[in-house]
Amino acid sequence: MITYDQVQAFDRDGFVQVPLFSAREAGILSAHAHDGGGRTRDHLRDMPDAAGRSSKLALWTDLGEDVFGAVSASRRIVDSARALLREDVYHWHSKVMLKEPGQGGAWEWHQDYGYWYHDACAYPRLVSCLIALDRADRGNGCLKVLVGSHHLGRLDHGTLGSQAGADPGRIAEIERRLEVRYIEVEPGTALFFHCNLLHSSEQNRSDRWRTSYICCYNGMSNAPILTGRGHGRPEPIALAPDDAIERIGLPVGATT
Repeated sequence: MITYDQVQAFDRDGFVQVPLFSAREAGILSAHAHDGGGRTRDHLRDMPDAAGRSSKLALWTDLGEDVFGAVSASRRIVDSARALLREDVYHWHSKVMLKEPGQGGAWEWHQDYGYWYHDACAYPRLVSCLIALDRADRGNGCLKVLVGSHHLGRLDHGTLGSQAGADPGRIAEIERRLEVRYIEVEPGTALFFHCNLLHSSEQNRSDRWRTSYICCYNGMSNAPILTGRGHGRPEPIALAPDDAIERIGLPVGATT
């Protein structure tokens, strides 16, 4: 469970880093992300950056009953999201992000609420949890954040390549004032971040994959104010057992 000090750090900086999953659990998730089957295959698309280099993204809004659903319904994540938002939450969406060795593109500076605002959520009361499935560092294009930038409020976003991004000129001025922090982490580490936190990542210039799983949650009180808008359904999450990742995710015949 997330601690009081970690909640304080989230409020101050817009993010908090927590070791939530074992290397074994991260390895199971990575295998499912790369095996070409299931939801990754069904939802995968290219998302070119402003220079035309592409990262791959698979996104869905239902929880489902596969290994990814077991993560998004994990008590470790859901209870932490509840603590950070100070209320019950529902599943907004989840996604696998894949940066190929040597060619995976950048993600432009953006806030998630920069475009989730158009899904008719009245307040920026959403939080994301990024789980590193490989070691993430500057070489393979790890996430980077502007510390405390969630206090700026929502910025207007446009299109950069096939991605939503904040105005580069404004970002350049913000970078003069706020610290850029590279999130270099081991597999299984989770990063919770506020929906107004400015974040991005650079090209993968290494010979290694950079794979992440991100699950996002909205405060139950913040369901879209227009009918037919938004992502997941505003309904309580049935929590998955703590052993669900290994129990559901291991292939038939594998040893525990």
